Amino acid sequence: MSDALPDLVSGSALLSVSKRRVNPGTDQPQSMSEPNRSAEPREQEDASRDIGAVRDYLTGLQTRIADALGNFDGTAFATDAWTREPGAHLRGGGVTRILEGGGFFERGGIGFSDVQGDALPPSASAARPQLAGRGFEALGVSLVMHPRNPHCPTVHANVRMLTALKEGEPPIFWFGGGMDLTPIYGYEDDARHFHQVCRDALDPFGVALYPRFKTWCDEYFYLKHRNEQRGIGGIFFDDYAEGGFERAFALMRSVGDAFLKAYLPIIERRCDTPYTEREREFQAYRRGRYVEFNLVFDRGTHFGLQSGGRTESILMSMPPAANWRYDWTPAPGTPEARLYSDFLVRREWL
Repeated sequence: MSDALPDLVSGSALLSVSKRRVNPGTDQPQSMSEPNRSAEPREQEDASRDIGAVRDYLTGLQTRIADALGNFDGTAFATDAWTREPGAHLRGGGVTRILEGGGFFERGGIGFSDVQGDALPPSASAARPQLAGRGFEALGVSLVMHPRNPHCPTVHANVRMLTALKEGEPPIFWFGGGMDLTPIYGYEDDARHFHQVCRDALDPFGVALYPRFKTWCDEYFYLKHRNEQRGIGGIFFDDYAEGGFERAFALMRSVGDAFLKAYLPIIERRCDTPYTEREREFQAYRRGRYVEFNLVFDRGTHFGLQSGGRTESILMSMPPAANWRYDWTPAPGTPEARLYSDFLVRREWL
C-alpha cells in the first residue's frame, strides 16, 4: 500500500507486496531517484539464519504496536491471517491487524507479510537493472493509522527487508523503512517531537543519517501534480546495507522501536481537543491528497499490484472517507491556510 502494508521495495508499501495469509484473530542528502551507491546491497552467506531473525523481530513489532494502539483506542485490533494459494504468482503469507470504527481511530491497519516470488517486479529492480529476473523474499511491517479527531495526525510507518535470490550465487539483501506524519491541523510541538524521536533513533548510527533520511522522506512524500508535500515528513530510507547485515538490521530495529515513542505522545496530547463538523470536512478533503499519493506515486503500492500482492492488504492504507473539491483554497488567515503555509512545506524542524 502506498503506505499501506508492507512497503518492501522502495517506499511505503513494499511490504504489502509480500503478504501471505495466516489466520484471523557519503553523508550527503540524496534524491529518491539517485539511491546511495555507497550502500550497495550486500551478499549474505547465512541468509536463512538472518532472515529468521528479521522475521522474529517484525512479528514481535507488529504485536507490540497493535497492543499499544489498541489499548489507547479501547478497541482490540482484529487479526486476519492469510496464505497465498498454491500455484499463485507469490508464495508465502502474512497477518493483517485491522481496526475500524474504534473509539479513537476511524481506521487503521498494521500488516506483516513475508512473501517470495520468482522474479522481482519492475518497480523493485528499476534502480538496479542487474537484479532484474532474480527471485526474491520480501518481509516487513507497515502501518497506517487514521484518527477520527482532525487535530490528531495520520501516521504511516514501515520497516522491511528484501533479499534478491539467484541460484548458485549468494543472496543480496537490503533494508528500508521510515515513518512520516500527516497532520490536518498543524502543531509545531508535535512536528518537533516527531522529528526529534526520528533523529534520536538514527544518531547512534551516524549523525549524518537523520538529515539524509529526512531529505529523502521530503522528496518521496511529495505530490508533484499538486506541488505540495503530503505532510510534515519524518525519515525514509531504502536500499540500505551500510556496515553489513548486523549493523543495517540494527538500524532498522531502532527505527521500528522508535515508532510508539514518536506517535503516542502526540495523540495523547491531542485526543481530547474539541472539533467541529467543518474541521471534519477539511479532514476528508485532506485525506483525498493521501489517496492521490498512494495510488499515483507510491512505489510500494505499485510493487504490490505488479507482483500479484493481496489487494486488501495493499489498499489497507486508504482512509475510510475522503472527498475532493474543485479548485478550492482555504481562506487567508485560517488554521486551514496555516497548514499549507507553515506545515506542508519543506523545513527544518530541529
